[in-house]
Amino acid sequence: MKWRLTGRFLLSVVIIVIIVLIVNVIILIATAFVTSKKDFSANLTNTPEFFARNFEHKFEIIDGLPVLTKEGIDALQQANAYVQFLNKNGDVIESVHAPKELPTHYAPIDLISMYKYEQLPDITTYVYAKEDISYIIGIKDHDTFRYIATLNIKQILEGLSQYALYMLIADILITIIIAFFFGRSLTKPLTQILNQIQHLKNRKFASMPTKKGLYSEVFQNLNDVSEELAAHEQERLRLEVMREEWISNISHDMKTPLSSIRGYAEIMQEADNVNEMLTYAQVIEKQSRHMGELLDDLNLTMRLRNQQLPLQLAPTNLVTFSRELLIELLNEPQFENYDLQFDAQVDDITCTIDRHFIERALLNFIYNAIHHNDTSISITLAITTKDNDAYITIQDNGKGIAEDELTHIFERYYRGTNTAHTTGTGLGTAIARDIIEAHGGAVWLTSTLDKGTTVHITLPKNA
Repeated sequence: MKWRLTGRFLLSVVIIVIIVLIVNVIILIATAFVTSKKDFSANLTNTPEFFARNFEHKFEIIDGLPVLTKEGIDALQQANAYVQFLNKNGDVIESVHAPKELPTHYAPIDLISMYKYEQLPDITTYVYAKEDISYIIGIKDHDTFRYIATLNIKQILEGLSQYALYMLIADILITIIIAFFFGRSLTKPLTQILNQIQHLKNRKFASMPTKKGLYSEVFQNLNDVSEELAAHEQERLRLEVMREEWISNISHDMKTPLSSIRGYAEIMQEADNVNEMLTYAQVIEKQSRHMGELLDDLNLTMRLRNQQLPLQLAPTNLVTFSRELLIELLNEPQFENYDLQFDAQVDDITCTIDRHFIERALLNFIYNAIHHNDTSISITLAITTKDNDAYITIQDNGKGIAEDELTHIFERYYRGTNTAHTTGTGLGTAIARDIIEAHGGAVWLTSTLDKGTTVHITLPKNA
């Protein structure tokens, strides 16, 4: 895998370099062709060469003598230049701003030497002619120099053709070497990343050392994913253990009433006293009801878990609904001595709910508060609005719940340490949570040991 990635990267780099070279050659050829068709003189209007060549328009020849125009005198002044006019014999017949050390007669060889070499420091000379008058322009500019070069195009082309193949091979070798090391520096982290992904596939969630550079964020994200998957795997294993324990508990809870029913049924067969038979029949009926409740809760749990609960939704005033629920609870003899309070901040909060299931959820939380605390407990059901939701709290001042148990209180397979002697199927809190969430709401608990517990419920409020 590592060499395959390196090879592909090398191939892509070599192809890119070749394409770039071809494009560059095409551009150079096209540029040379177009440039050869242009008149560069149009782009050199500000050069000393152009100034000297164009100076013939700055003077006139009258009776064989040069006469400078005012424009010519001003141009020499602005260009920091001088001019000498020569006749056919090379004698200076007129000069303007010319240094005194310049000769007054020039032979042809002097003009050639003056053009090729610097005659005075920082002065570049140009020689041109107009009719029978030659003129020498000298421009003082230390940034301007003249160099004479001799080029033999044939020798240059022969040299290029002789070494072109070697240059091409050298360029390719250099490109391959650079691309190899560059590609290796890029593909080595990719190989580590792929290996880590393979480890994750094989459920190996160990983190890898974070590398600095281009892929540092990728390494960090992979480590985050590894940690997250490791946490989920631990949670899955823990839930699997709890599920097995829960199934074991359900099996045990089913065995107990079944054993009672079978035992009392056998006794009834031999009993002669009608009162004894009635007593045994009541026990059998009670155990049968418990089994029915257990099976109903198990069935409801599975339907909620798979989101297959058919809700009978209807707009309901939660304030009136909650008040009536609490009144009905107080009217039951076993709860008439409990301190149950109701607090509503508004008179009407309408939500679309399934009254039966929401009643079951609320009663479950109230029953839990009653069953797990002393009879002196005070329970307050309060309802108000929060943002766009109805907000219900069920608060008690009882024993509270330990922090390590609080995080697991809504799990279907969890049984708290203080529920060993509590009747019921052990699924009530999980069912209540699923009912609230099936209505688009949320539920959570806050609790402090020896101070009490508060159940927080939100339900979407009708517009």
